[in-house]
Order: sequence, then C-alpha cells, then structure tokens
Amino acid sequence: MAAAPFSWIRPEPHGIHVVPADCWVDPSRAVDRALVTHGHADHARGGHGQTVATPETLAIMKLRYATSDGATPVRYGETIRLPGEVDATYIPAGHVLGSAQILLEHAGERVVVTGDYKRRHDPTCPPFAVTPCDVFITEATFGLPVFCHPPIQEEMAKLLDRLAAHPERCVLVGAYALGKAQRVIAELRRAGHAAPIYLHGAMEKMCRLYEEHGVDLGELRLVADHSKDAMRGSIVVCPPSALNDRWSRRLPEPITAMASGWMRIRQRARQRNVELPLVISDHADWGELTRTIEEVGAEENWITHGREDALLRWCQLHQRRARALALVGYEDEDD
Repeated sequence: MAAAPFSWIRPEPHGIHVVPADCWVDPSRAVDRALVTHGHADHARGGHGQTVATPETLAIMKLRYATSDGATPVRYGETIRLPGEVDATYIPAGHVLGSAQILLEHAGERVVVTGDYKRRHDPTCPPFAVTPCDVFITEATFGLPVFCHPPIQEEMAKLLDRLAAHPERCVLVGAYALGKAQRVIAELRRAGHAAPIYLHGAMEKMCRLYEEHGVDLGELRLVADHSKDAMRGSIVVCPPSALNDRWSRRLPEPITAMASGWMRIRQRARQRNVELPLVISDHADWGELTRTIEEVGAEENWITHGREDALLRWCQLHQRRARALALVGYEDEDD
C-alpha cells in the first residue's frame, strides 16, 4: 500500500520531524540531527549532535550559544542528501543574516519550511525567494489584517527628524540584538546618516559578526568609551531591555525609541514608555503572508508560531487547504 501523501514529514510539539532522515527542523530540544533555519533563540539552540545550517547561521550560533560541534554548513542554493533519500536545499528567507527556508524533497514531494521570513528589502541579507512546493509551512507572527508594516524609509525619516529637532539630546533605539539592530543601522546609512552610531556593549559582537560577513555598518562606537557630551545629537542602539534601565542614565537626555512590528500596537509602546515607536519588522505582514501563499501555490499550507487562526480562516475562504500546527517554544521576541 502506498504511503499517504506527506506522511514522511510530521509536525510534532517540539519541531518538524523529517521521518526518513530522522532529523528535525528547528527543534526546541536537543536532537541527534537538526536542520536550523536561522539563529534566533526560538529556532536555534546548542546541544545537537549535528547542526545543518548556512555558514552565517552557524557563526551566529557559535557566538550566541558557544556551539560548533557537528556543524555542517550549507550555502544558499546548495542541496545535501540526508539519510532516507531526503534532499534538503537552503533558500534565502530574508529574515536576518543567514536565515533560510529549507526545501525538503522526498518520494517526488516537495515541502518548504520557511522558519521566519519577510518580503521587504533588507541591506543585511539576501531577499526571500518564492519556491513552489506541495506543502508550504509558513509562520504567522503578524497574521492579522491589522498588521500592515509601513515603508521603512518613513520610519527612518521619523527617527532622523526627531534627532534633528533635538540636537542637544540623543535618540536611544531599542532593537533586538540579532537582525533588527543591524538592519536599523544599515537603513540609517542608506538614508544618508553617516555620523558615528553608538552601541550598548551587548550589541557589539553581533554587529562585528555582520561586518565580518560583508555587511557595512559604518562607524560604530561603544557608549562606555565616550562621555555624555560626546553623544549629544547622536543615535544610540541598545537591547530593548536597556531602554529604561539605569544604564541609560549615562546618555544625554535620551529620547526613547523602539524598532519593532509590535509598535503598531500603541499599548505596547506605552507599556515600554516608548516616546518614538518605529514600526520596523523582520517578519512578513498580513498582506505579505497572504501574497506569499498565493505566489507559492502549494497544495497544502501549514501555519505555525503566530496568529494562526486568522490566516487559517483566510486560506479556507480562498479555497486553499490549510492546517494550524501546535508547535511549542516559538515566541514573539521583540521582533
């Protein structure tokens, strides 16, 4: 009797299980063989026997989780053969440096696991590549119609206008340490801001790793090495947790800003005492999620880690087969 379609790939609570290869995609616990889409903590962790990922993601994991044993690098567009006659190809996801969709092929069937992805231009990583498949496993972090991310140029203009209006102060931008901080800096450079940008000490190593992989971030300085007066009229980037921390007292009257897709929700900005909310996301918004499903044209769509119900309902209304997965360990982060 022939196997049921797609029975070789199983969503389980701790990750996507590729049965013939006995490996897992983005498992939330240590396994013998892991295929990792990108370096964020809800997708990557240490302790695996073998970790298959892009060279950039492996470098990020080594820096963040001090893990390098069993590292198997796979470049974009490269296909590797896994046990059980499963082929895996890593394709750009456009989320952060090194992020990848994973195309899995077995017995004539094609499954794409996206991990996290976005469709906007990002100077720090290659763009998302639409990949036709039979099963499309998509995130739904911003899977509600209310989420429509504005052009990043508008958010950069808001930031630079506020800085120009208060040259005696600084603008302190809270940004997630992997991906968001480097994108904000790179977009500021693209907008013509050539002045030094100051960093909280926790941001330095990841920014340097990006530079080592060819991402130009311009002149970066550590806050700890400079006086309060030296930082007047400057942009400072810190982890979101430091926005209202005692650390910020060393800055010249900081205007607090935060770069996150969640800044679309005013209550979240108020909860963090953010004066300048910047709606900048490294995930696809509602329109991009639905457009991607249409462009991929999969026979089935599996929806995970996010606002699954609304996207599931959209698929049903548009006569597209879909199911929501009950995976654990995937978080909103600070996007």
